[in-house]
Order: sequence, then structure tokens, then C-alpha cells
Amino acid sequence: MADYLHSDIYDNGLAPLTTIVENLYICSALPATFVEASATYKLATKATPTITGPADRSAGGGREVTVGAIADGLVDTTGNGAYYALCDNSASKLLAAGDLATPQDLTAGNPFTLTSFKVGIPAPTT
Repeated sequence: MADYLHSDIYDNGLAPLTTIVENLYICSALPATFVEASATYKLATKATPTITGPADRSAGGGREVTVGAIADGLVDTTGNGAYYALCDNSASKLLAAGDLATPQDLTAGNPFTLTSFKVGIPAPTT
């Protein structure tokens, strides 16, 4: 593993999140595949979420992108949403997934909101 990587290297790792994410899904379990994110565990969807960056990571060094706050997501299935998934649907790819800061009880047919959050790559350690 490299002890140093230029910010350009980190940015290229995160850049696709700012350009090819088509949907953000709220999921009931942590997805490991596109099918799990977009069907098996999917509770809610936000098409074309706003994602900005890459920029310096605010905690611990490295680089990060920011997923903008959501005010108008659509809940498809009632359940407890505890995870997010960022997907490139055209290529059937799960690009990133993780825990929501605050899990939500969701009700089918209602909108959901989500505060902004960050997805990052930590700086290398020596």
C-alpha cells in the first residue's frame, strides 16, 4: 500500500459518485449487491440525489463527497430504514452503501427526508 497518494488519486476514486449515481435507496439491511439495494432491501428511493465534491475529508484526512439533504424521497415499502445505497442503475452497480446516522420508520406512500451526509476515503496510514 502507498504511504502517500495525491488528492487527484482520491478524487478519481470518489468522482463517479458525483456523476453516475442515479438513485439513492433507503434500505432495511446493508446491501452488498445492486439487487439487494434496488429490490431486496429497498424501502425508499430518491432519484438523482445531489452529490458534491470531492473535497478534503473533514475528519481524519483523506477525501470525501457530500450527499445533499433530501426533502422529497418516495417511500415504497413500510419498514425501518437504517442504511443508504448509492447506485448506478444503468450499469446495475452498487457504488456505495452505509449506515444512516439516524434510522427512520418509513410508511409506504409517504415522502422521506434525510439530512446531508458524507462518503469518504480515509488518508493512508504508515
